[in-house]
This record gives sequence, C-alpha cells and structure tokens, in this order.
Amino acid sequence: MSIQLITFDLDDTLWSVQPVIAQAEQRLQEWLAQQAPHLGVVDVPRLHSLRAAVLRQTPELVHRVSELRYQVLLSACLEAGDALPVAQETAEAAFQVFLSARQNVQLYADAKPVLGQLAQSFVLGALSNGNADVRRVGLADYFSFALSADALGVSKPDPSVFQAALARAQIPAQRAVHIGDNPHDDIFGAQRVGMRTIWFNPQQQPWQGERAPDAQVQSLSQLPQTLLALQQE
Repeated sequence: MSIQLITFDLDDTLWSVQPVIAQAEQRLQEWLAQQAPHLGVVDVPRLHSLRAAVLRQTPELVHRVSELRYQVLLSACLEAGDALPVAQETAEAAFQVFLSARQNVQLYADAKPVLGQLAQSFVLGALSNGNADVRRVGLADYFSFALSADALGVSKPDPSVFQAALARAQIPAQRAVHIGDNPHDDIFGAQRVGMRTIWFNPQQQPWQGERAPDAQVQSLSQLPQTLLALQQE
C-alpha cells in the first residue's frame, strides 16, 4: 500500500540529544549563578532531586517536560525564600535560558538533504516527547506539522500521540510510517495504531522487542531507498 505520511521522532533521530541537554544545563547553571546566586548551587543532582519532589506532587507533569522544568525551577526559588511573584519571574527567565540553549542542536549531516527529498513526495510530521521546536532548529520548512508531549499532555508510546498525527494529516495508519530511535516509545507505540515503522539504529544494536520494525536504517541517507522498498511490499 502506498505511503503518504511519514512521522519522525526528533531527539536522537535527527540529532544527538545528550550533548544538547548537557550544554543547555550548563548554560542554565551559569545564568542562575549570575542572576540568582542566592539559590546556591543548582546543579544536575539538585535539579533531579527537585524534579522527583515535583513529580510526587503532580505526577501528570511527567508528560510535559517544559512545565515540569519550570516547576522545578520555581521550587528552587521558593525553597530559597523568594516571594511567589519574584520566584515565578526568575523561574520563567531561567526556563527560557534553558529552552533557548536546548534548540542549539547539531543536525546529522544527512538530515536536511533527506528531509528535503522526502518532503517532495510525502507529508512529513514530527512527534516528540521533548521540547525541541522544529522552527527554532531550522526544520520548519520540511514538516507539515509538529506535535509534542508538552502540547498533547501525553507522550509516546501512548497511541493517542500517533492517532493525533494521523488525524492531523487525515491519512489512515496503513498509509503511514513512523521513524525513530527508541524501540519502545517509537516502534512499539506506532505499531499499536497500525503504522509501519522504521527503526533508526546507527549503532546497529540487535533488536530485542517483541515485534520487529518493518525496516531499520543505520543512517538517514538510507531512508529514501528503504521507503521505496516498503512501498513495493
């Protein structure tokens, strides 16, 4: 059956996310040290401790990474004795510092050429559990839409994420393919709604899930040929 829609995961599919988050965390710590020194050391272990405390109180925020980070920063400010209005202002400013740095991704070299080629023949959508913005990372021209867990209130592998993409594109699951690096969040999640799947597996790890993806690639440059083969099945 012909393919009409291709949805992409973002983090660790179109770029490596670990150095991005590390850089954003470092930028956040530098800003807090300069602008809010009374908070003390707000390093990653402390942020993790605050995060756990916030999630104990509001576990639903696990699917909304932006709101969760803001609430963690707000907790740090309140813990330091800031009045609520001041704490909110500082937390929002700090969050925006982090979010801006979080968009400073280094795309895989073949990402833009491949997306440009695929966008000529397919509807492309982005599905992310993170808070990267396709506009701010320079990919808005390739995607017809982008859906995030922040906006949806649920995260992959929840079927409603993929169903939302299908509804947005008005294309049935049988004519859609999802591409991502995570066997559970991406592959299993998309399989649950009847989409075909391509596992992005640059490290050539052995498949350990229950149901194998329809195909796998080690580089994005392999996608056009892989999709052509799926079209012919």
